[in-house]
Amino acid sequence: MAQTIDKGHGRVEIRSIQATARLLDVLDFPHVGQVFRIERLVTHMASGKVTNEVVRGITSLSPDAAGASRLLALRRGHWEIEAKSHLVRDVTFREDASRVRRGAAPRVMATIRNLVIGLFRQQGAPSIAAALRSCAWEPGAGTRLILSAYA
Repeated sequence: MAQTIDKGHGRVEIRSIQATARLLDVLDFPHVGQVFRIERLVTHMASGKVTNEVVRGITSLSPDAAGASRLLALRRGHWEIEAKSHLVRDVTFREDASRVRRGAAPRVMATIRNLVIGLFRQQGAPSIAAALRSCAWEPGAGTRLILSAYA
């Protein structure tokens, strides 16, 4: 068992995880290393409202490869990456305002946006928005960015 306590954004979040490999004998699921249960207790400071959420999951990581503390950190890190990607796509690329909605076009556009974000991050751009503006104003900058990925 492991636990983290975070305070910020007007709330206190307590995350606890329990992980075990003891259920593997009864699970008929390939490549399972452990199962886990995460409980999140969130207290909103302004209102005093408390919410409690429990999620369960499986991982291919064995207890030797990732103990409870590591699993909790990995799970938390996954959402940080997800939030970071969506924030850039929503704010910088205004993805939520996109009128592309038919067929495979939305997925294609999301893939292109992810590719551009990845290329900028690979080049060490501190701001995706600033890097986009730079490419817009500098002829050939986009082409050089794509070619630099293959250098």
